[in-house]
Amino acid sequence: MATTSADAASSDRSFFGHPRGLAVLFLTEMWERFSFYGMRALLVLYLTQHFLFGDREAQGLYAAYASLVYLAPVLGGWVADRYLGSRKAVTIGALLLVAGHFGMAFEGSGSRQYIDFGGSSYELVADGRGEDRALQLVTPAGERLPASFSAEGLTILNGTTAGLPAAIPAADLQTRTVQQPLYVQILFFSLSLIIVGVGFLKANISTIVGALYEPGDPRRDGGFTIFYMGINLGSVLATWLCAWLGIAYGWAYGFGLAGFGMLAGLVTFLAGQKWLGGRAEPPNPAALRERKGPLSLEWLIYVGGFIMLLPAWFLVQRDELVTTLLTWGAPIILLGMLGWSLFALRGIERSRMVVALILITFTVLFWTLFEQAGSSLTLYADRNTDLTIVGDLRMNAAQVQLFNPLFIVLLAPVFAGLWTWLGKRGIEPSTPVKFALALAQVGLGFLVLVIGINTAADSDFRVPLIWLALAYLLHTTGEICLSPVGLSMITKLAVPRVVGLMMGVWFLASALAHTLAGLVAQATSSDTVGGVVVDPGAALSNYASVFTQIGWAGVIVGGVLLLLSPLLKRWMAMPPAQADHAMAGESQIGESAAAGTDPRGETRA
Repeated sequence: MATTSADAASSDRSFFGHPRGLAVLFLTEMWERFSFYGMRALLVLYLTQHFLFGDREAQGLYAAYASLVYLAPVLGGWVADRYLGSRKAVTIGALLLVAGHFGMAFEGSGSRQYIDFGGSSYELVADGRGEDRALQLVTPAGERLPASFSAEGLTILNGTTAGLPAAIPAADLQTRTVQQPLYVQILFFSLSLIIVGVGFLKANISTIVGALYEPGDPRRDGGFTIFYMGINLGSVLATWLCAWLGIAYGWAYGFGLAGFGMLAGLVTFLAGQKWLGGRAEPPNPAALRERKGPLSLEWLIYVGGFIMLLPAWFLVQRDELVTTLLTWGAPIILLGMLGWSLFALRGIERSRMVVALILITFTVLFWTLFEQAGSSLTLYADRNTDLTIVGDLRMNAAQVQLFNPLFIVLLAPVFAGLWTWLGKRGIEPSTPVKFALALAQVGLGFLVLVIGINTAADSDFRVPLIWLALAYLLHTTGEICLSPVGLSMITKLAVPRVVGLMMGVWFLASALAHTLAGLVAQATSSDTVGGVVVDPGAALSNYASVFTQIGWAGVIVGGVLLLLSPLLKRWMAMPPAQADHAMAGESQIGESAAAGTDPRGETRA
């Protein structure tokens, strides 16, 4: 008797009882996440300390980059589904990511900052990286004198011995920054390569994981759990190793290590093609080879991908334009979908779509607060946190982003077991309640930081690390409540004929959240010279003020959603049999996410 493809798939148990292709995808995703989170851990510090961007400019640039990273997969996923297939999309995306991460390592000598007073110009330098940078003023004779800024002006230690005043009032001096235009543009182009690369790769590698299993294969959920282990393993390693190398030895080393990580992922993916069994191939290979003028359709897509680098390069350095487009465009699209749902649908379909759109709207606030990790919280760690772990053991500011993936690895299995235990007793919280708990917890995380600022700051305006760790703990538990069921909620509530469009709306909401996160981060900005904050006390006070506002916003909005949750649950209006099936599916998703998920309900981006 001939062996069917289903029989072959079921008999392939070479990787912990799963298809051996899962090992290929596990390692590919692990190294890809290693590269992405390694770069992310360093990016804002790199912008403020090497290129000497001001806080507002650096955090705006980061927000534009992050927003575009979450918009690009909408187009990339559509191209892969309709034309390229997941395998080819992942390959071209990985190639672009390798180029982008290695491009980040071309840093030049960095920007230079000068102060002008008394008709003369003096260079200010800050040796080192991270929280231990100290300003020095360079005299015409090349002597370096320790200097410090405050709201009152510049103080120069031993300045009088070099013929300089010991103190210069702020009103009598001006600062200016001279950047290296070539290396600034290399930075922007490298970020555009990463944006387009993520667009091709992000949604499609998970598609290949699903394609390894035949419909009804009971191993599918366990396979995604193993896959997500690779995601978080890569995240934990990257935020420790790349951050350590970049701060201790040089930015190029940290970004270079991230690039080698992505290269390892690409090599693994290409070398392991035979184990993927031809899955995730183009839906119509003949059409892909069809010539459209001098090029085939496939090559036209590749050329189009490279052309997309230009708008990505243009937009990543114009955060105000990205913010304007998203803050107007995303709400218009959400309102348009709401209007269509109210007037074009009837009964259960209408109420479910309304619930889905309401919950998507609430997630915008959650991710706006959660995504402070890569911007304002990193600068807070650098400037106002005592990064001592215990004794002489310390971490650097870039490494604090380690807390989130580490807590996910430790706690997601606990939550998955909790949901299952509650579900068997019929008391598992509904999706709206979980979203409300997530909002409350992310808000409480910031209020914990405020308590630390108000009660534990030392004379150097630094707060013990434990308070930041507690904030990340609450943010992570909030993420676990919301993230694993996010996309599941869309697939369950959206009308089948528009479920793809609703996925796009979900990603659009994530992009909007990142641009709003940039506005929040910019509100925490402080004046800096040479990448060193001028007034640490004022910076800490500003953090306390902004964190208080957004913390209470999260808690209050979470409370509002909790009050609305019985109504939303009723609007979901699933028949008993379907509700039982959905609850079981949600518990399975929680188990599948036991090793962690992306902060968008799918693989980490």
